[in-house]
Amino acid sequence: MIVLGVESSCDETSVALVRDGKEVLSNVVYSQIDTHRIFGGVVPEVASREHVRKVTYVFEEALKEANITPKEVDLVAVTTTPGLIGSLLVGINAAKAFALAHNKPCVDVNHIIGHIYANYIESDFAFPALALVVSGGHTELVLMKDHYQFQVLGQTLDDAVGEAYDKVGRVMGLDYPAGVFVDRLAQTGESSYKLPLVYLDKEGYNFSFSGLKSAVLNIINKAKMKGEAINKENLASSFQESVVTVLVDKTIHAAIEYNVKQIVVAGGVAANQGLRKGLTKAVGEIDNLKLTFPKMRYCTDNAAMIAVAGYFKFVLKTI
Repeated sequence: MIVLGVESSCDETSVALVRDGKEVLSNVVYSQIDTHRIFGGVVPEVASREHVRKVTYVFEEALKEANITPKEVDLVAVTTTPGLIGSLLVGINAAKAFALAHNKPCVDVNHIIGHIYANYIESDFAFPALALVVSGGHTELVLMKDHYQFQVLGQTLDDAVGEAYDKVGRVMGLDYPAGVFVDRLAQTGESSYKLPLVYLDKEGYNFSFSGLKSAVLNIINKAKMKGEAINKENLASSFQESVVTVLVDKTIHAAIEYNVKQIVVAGGVAANQGLRKGLTKAVGEIDNLKLTFPKMRYCTDNAAMIAVAGYFKFVLKTI
């Protein structure tokens, strides 16, 4: 089965073609990072206009790269939630128009489920599995007993982890998207600043990052008032250590409690080197526990993951 996936939930316009939920034939992504850099963040109206401007081109490029004709497509899968409403509508309308024009079935896909299924491109799932979803808008621990069987164990009560990274990076004066540069600085710094480890309920699986973010802002503001210099590398390292420690501790605790066979990491922050190192080390100390990260190109928003998730949703509904 060849699935055409469409993703336009935020500031990437993407179309992909995937065979049987595994083989990526093409995955074309048009990023708007340069467009939004001057604003320091994504402007919804600008994003939706950019999607309109590029969506037809991205469709054509994906089909051309895969060497697939519309007639050979068996299914269309499109992100419908969550995301920026204007951006989502562009992708939804384009996907439904393609499906209608070529008489193909069309399935809607949750963006977060898509991120989870980005891992399936690299490795089959071993159930029960635990998904750590970490992105600019979401931080969740999700138990999967089988394909498309999800139980949310915990989530952020305020800022998502990616949002916290971006806000901290912005206050530190880093370029957009700031979260990426915080991670890079952290690799060269030392954890010399005292920052809190926010666990909330030690036994629970909810997260909170607003307090940690505020602690970083207080350090920066106090230094400015006293005319003192901030060591950006060390501050980034301290912030990242606090974030990664809590994420790893709660993920490992949940993996043990629910006796899972695999941990999958999903979302843009899955590309974070500190998180990758921390989880890899922790999982390495546990027998018979598998850990997977998507390849870097599948961590950020892309249509290949939507096509994979759509494939399983369609197949499971038609069994």
